[in-house]
Amino acid sequence: QVQLVESGGGLVQAGRSLRLSCAASGSIFSINAMGWYRQAPGKQRELVAHITSGGSTNYADSVKGRFTISRDNAKNTVYLQMNSLKPEDTAVYYCNVGLVDRGGYYRDYWGRGTQVTVSS
Repeated sequence: QVQLVESGGGLVQAGRSLRLSCAASGSIFSINAMGWYRQAPGKQRELVAHITSGGSTNYADSVKGRFTISRDNAKNTVYLQMNSLKPEDTAVYYCNVGLVDRGGYYRDYWGRGTQVTVSS
């Protein structure tokens, strides 16, 4: 009953920007924390950015100063603004959302991922 849909990925040159979006829909009562993870070829999935319901954020050291996470609670959407992209940012980016559904259950949901490729 709940799904997450990511968008905004693509192929860009180093130094350019992209903005990722993740919209949650379905049987949602409330959303808690939201975040973005990424997985590059041959590497483990890692946390990129995280934002709490109160707006507190944290970032991986590798993206601090370049990426910004934000949320629009009215739209059940989380964004990741990615500036000054580097080839090492190339990965599949996954949205993660913790929420309470209309049945009263708290669960963690994952999007299917969106590819970001940064060329040199």
